[in-house]
Amino acid sequence: MGIKWDEFFVTGDPLIFASQIGIALTMVGALAGITYFKKWNYLWTEWFTTVDHKKIGIMYILLGVVMFLRGGIDGLMMKGQTAVPENDFLNAQHYNEVFTTHGVIMILFVAMPLLIGLMNFVIPLQIGARDVAFPQLNALSFWLTVSGAALFNISFIIGGSPDAGWTSYFPLAGKEFSPGIGNNFYAVALQIAGAGTLMTGINFVVTVLKMRTKGMTLMKMPMFTWTSFITSIIIVASFPIFTVALALMTFDRTFGTHFFTISGGGMDMLWANLFWLWGHPEVYIVVLPAFGMLSDIISTFARKTLYGYKSMVISIVMISVLSMLVWVHHFFTMGNSAGVNSFFSITTMAIAIPTGVKVFNWLFTMRKGRIKFTTAMLWALAFVPNFVIGGVTGVMLAMAAADYQYHNTLFLVAHFHYVLIPGVVFPIFAGLYFWWPKMFGYMLNEKIGKWHFWLFVVGFNVTFMPMFFLGLDGAVRRAYTYSAETGFGPLMMISAVGSVILAAGFAALVYNIYWSARNADRNIGNDPWDARTLEWATATPVQHYNFASLPEVTKLDAFWHMKKTDELQPLTEDEIEEIHLPSNTWIPIYMGVVFGISGFLLVFEWTIAAGIAALGIFAGLAFRSFDYDEGFHVHKDEIFETESKWRKGANKGVKNHVS
Repeated sequence: MGIKWDEFFVTGDPLIFASQIGIALTMVGALAGITYFKKWNYLWTEWFTTVDHKKIGIMYILLGVVMFLRGGIDGLMMKGQTAVPENDFLNAQHYNEVFTTHGVIMILFVAMPLLIGLMNFVIPLQIGARDVAFPQLNALSFWLTVSGAALFNISFIIGGSPDAGWTSYFPLAGKEFSPGIGNNFYAVALQIAGAGTLMTGINFVVTVLKMRTKGMTLMKMPMFTWTSFITSIIIVASFPIFTVALALMTFDRTFGTHFFTISGGGMDMLWANLFWLWGHPEVYIVVLPAFGMLSDIISTFARKTLYGYKSMVISIVMISVLSMLVWVHHFFTMGNSAGVNSFFSITTMAIAIPTGVKVFNWLFTMRKGRIKFTTAMLWALAFVPNFVIGGVTGVMLAMAAADYQYHNTLFLVAHFHYVLIPGVVFPIFAGLYFWWPKMFGYMLNEKIGKWHFWLFVVGFNVTFMPMFFLGLDGAVRRAYTYSAETGFGPLMMISAVGSVILAAGFAALVYNIYWSARNADRNIGNDPWDARTLEWATATPVQHYNFASLPEVTKLDAFWHMKKTDELQPLTEDEIEEIHLPSNTWIPIYMGVVFGISGFLLVFEWTIAAGIAALGIFAGLAFRSFDYDEGFHVHKDEIFETESKWRKGANKGVKNHVS
C-alpha cells in the first residue's frame, strides 16, 4: 500500500511515545533479567516447549492477566476522557482506537485466555485423564493465541490501531472510510488467534468424549467439565464463521474485492450477520465455563451436592442451541421487518429461561448449606445479584420496539458490562482463588483477597450503574466528548471515579499474587477446601503425570464420596505401572512465530513477502509429519517416590482451611 518508512512507527502522541519507551524498557529489563539469572534454558525446556496441559493452562492465565492490564488501561483512558465535558485528553481518532482495542482485548485476549487456561488446567484432572487428547495441538493453540495477541497489540505503536469499533462494521471498516492499516491488524491478528481457539474447541470435545476415566459417564461429570464441553462444541460451530468473515475482510482490504463494500456491489449487512453469528455465541463461549466454575465452587463451599444436576445439564444444552438463534437482536435498528425482529425478540427472551433455572439451582444449593465465606465463595455470591441486573436489562433490550430507544446509548454499554464482568470476570477470579493451590502449591492470601473483592465489586458498580441512567437520559455510546449543557457531567465523573476504584481492586489481585508467591504457607495438604471433584485427589501442586493410577468413578462428586467412604487407600508399589507421556517439542512455538511474521507482513500488504514467510508454516507442518518421537515413560521408582511424599500429608489442610 506504499506506506512510508517514516510512517512505520506511530508518532506525534505523547501517550503513545511514553508507551513506546515503557515497552522498550520493559523488554530490555526482562531480557537482561532472564540472561542474568540464567533462566533461558529453564524457560525453554519447562515452559516454551511444553505440551503439559497444566503448564499450558498457567501460561494462558498469565497471558490473560497481562492483557487485563493492557485492556484496563484503555478503559481508564476512556473514563479519563469522558470524566468532564468537552475534555481534550484524547482526540476523536485516539478515542476511537482506544475503545476498539479495549473491546477486542477484553473479549478475545482476556476472557478467552483466562477461561481456556482454567479449562486446560482443570478439565483433564476432573475427568481422571493424564492430558488432553492432542497435547501438541494444545500447545499450538496457545502459541497461535500469543501470536495473534502480540500482533494486535503492537498496532498502537507500529502502523496504527484499528479504529472501527470491536465489531468493525462495514462500510466504516473498509478502505473507503478507513484507509490506514489499523483494521488490517484486526483482520489478520484475530484470524491467527481464532485458529488457535478453534483447535482448542476440537481438542476439548475429543478429550471429554474419549479420555474420561473408568466409570465416569456423561452424567457423572463435574459441572465445569459439562459447561466446558458444551462451550467447545459452540466454538467448533461458531468460530469458522468468524474466520471466514475475517478472511473476506482481508480480501476486501488487501486485494480489492467487494464482499462488504457497497460502492462495489457488496453488502455491509453481510458482515453484520456473519460477525454476530459468531459474536453472540461468543458471549456464551465465555459465560458457560464461568457458570460451570461457579457450580463447582458453590457446591464445595455450601458443602452440598449441586441442586438439580440434570436440570443444569439440560439448561446448558438449551442455552447452547438458543445461542445460535438470537444474533439479529444486535441490529434490530438496521432495517429488519417487524416479523424478523419479533422472532428474534422471542428467542432472545427465551434464553433467559434456562439461565434463570441455573440461578435458582445455585440458590437452592446454598439453601440450608453450611456456607464457608472464602474469597472464592464471595465472588460466587456477588455474581448472582450483579448478573441478574445484566440479565433483566437484557430482556428489556430484547424488546425490539424499546431497543430503538436503548440501542445507541450508554444503557446498552452498562448492560453488557453487567453481563460480562459479573458473568465472566467474577467467576474467573473465584476460579483463580479456588484452584490456585493446585497450580502452585500455596493459597492466595484471603485477607488481601477480600480487599481485592470489595474494591473491585464496589468499583464495578460505581463505574457502570450510572451509565444506565445516562443512557436513559440520552447519552450516546462511542462519543468521545459531550457538552456541559447536556447535564451528563456529574454521573460521568462518578463513573470515572468508580473506574479508579475498579483499577485498585485489580492492583490488589496483582499484589496478592506477588505477596503469596513470597510468603504463603506451602504446607497446605492436597485438599485445602475439602473439595468434591477428582482434581483434588492429586498432589499440590499436581504431579506431572496427574494420576499414578487412573481413578474409578461410581458417583457424581467422586472425590467427596471416596473421602467419606474411605476408598482413598494407600497406593502400593505393586499397583504402580510405568506411565507414558508425550515429549516436549519446539514445533508449536516455531509455528506461532512464523504465523506472526507472515501475518505482520500481510498487515502491511507486503503480500509477496508474506507468502514467502508462510512457506515456513508448511515447513513446520512437513517436519511434524516426519516427527516419530513417541514420548517417554515415567518409571515406577519415580512414581512411587513422588506418591509416597505427597500422600503422607494428604488432606492435612482440610481442618485448617475449611472447618
